[in-house]
Amino acid sequence: MIKFDEIKRAFLVSIWFMFLTFPIMVISVNPVEHIVEWRWKNMVLVGIGSFFLSFVWDYLMKRKEFGSKKAEAGEETVKISLFHRALNEKRIYLPALVIFGIFTISFPFIFSLYQTTIMVTALIYVMLGLGLNIVVGLAGLLDLGYVAFYAVGAYSYALLNYHFGLSFWIALPIGGALGATFGILLGFPVLRLRGDYLAIVTLGFGEIIRIILENWNEFSFGPSGIANIPRPSLFGIDLSVHGSTIYIYYIMIALCVFTIFVVNRLQDSRIGRAWIALREDEVACQAMGIDKAKTKLTAFALGATWAGMAGVMFAAKTTFVNPASFTIWESIIVLCIVVLGGMGSIIGVIAGALVLILTPEYLRAFSEYRMLAFGTLLVVMMIFRPGGIIPNVTCTESSKPRYEFRGSEGA
Repeated sequence: MIKFDEIKRAFLVSIWFMFLTFPIMVISVNPVEHIVEWRWKNMVLVGIGSFFLSFVWDYLMKRKEFGSKKAEAGEETVKISLFHRALNEKRIYLPALVIFGIFTISFPFIFSLYQTTIMVTALIYVMLGLGLNIVVGLAGLLDLGYVAFYAVGAYSYALLNYHFGLSFWIALPIGGALGATFGILLGFPVLRLRGDYLAIVTLGFGEIIRIILENWNEFSFGPSGIANIPRPSLFGIDLSVHGSTIYIYYIMIALCVFTIFVVNRLQDSRIGRAWIALREDEVACQAMGIDKAKTKLTAFALGATWAGMAGVMFAAKTTFVNPASFTIWESIIVLCIVVLGGMGSIIGVIAGALVLILTPEYLRAFSEYRMLAFGTLLVVMMIFRPGGIIPNVTCTESSKPRYEFRGSEGA
């Protein structure tokens, strides 16, 4: 039964939303004909929509409170553990993996070239998200300059090919190595920093790289960028645009599988546990004998390695690079992928990348409101599901791995 107070609150919310969105939704300036169009219909739609969404919001908030009470009783942790247990059962995940693999392999032959190109872009961001997941999700180091390593990889392939004629397959590991090198160079000055100070320094590092690429004309050709970057060839055979796009798609699939394998192995390794300890409590981590400097540098270097290789793939896909492709907005998108998908969760990062990259492309009809929908989605996720779309199993207290030492029976 809806109470009068709820109706009154919903009405006030609708009035407030109509006031806030009035300049965007109602006023439309036509600079060609020098007239102002008043779209009052949009204002009515905003009022009606916000009125009913207010009831939905109240319902979701009540569900959240009910869920928190269940979590205190221990029921919610059982639900989370059952979900991850289902992922570990062969009878469930093996058929799903086979179906997903068949769909992935046949994707370029089912959908158009445009769809394949979009999917290649999404896979590049999957690779970037998994790399940043090492730094942010596992090690807990807020890096806002991650796009710098992305730019290093892209320009390494472009410049090495332009000056020395190196092929894609030679430039790919070189781009990863240069990314790791720059990751270490960034890691040394920020060893003593944490939190907001670390974020500011990494943000400055990313902007320094972009400004250097934009102003050092003799080295990077400045704002004009570098064009005619060759796409990867198949055993020396030059492919058409359509065939090259499909070939790049399969290369990205292989690189993403390789990235998932390596990141998963790192997460369960000794250095992965050191990263998690660093994320949980830096002081306690150092007190337990873990080399904090080495752990941070390893996280920065490995995270930057995948960004460097993703940059090489970006240059090969677009055949053109310039500094405008590596702004702070790219770092924010990759960070949102990690946060939205689930920090520390490999499956979550993949899901977050697919949602944030594919959804805007398929909603181009609502291009004027994409950023509004993007911000709303992040706010809703942070309120109702702060762990992300698919949170990491170690995010819950009851499911954290515990190690016990048991002495001999005679002790």
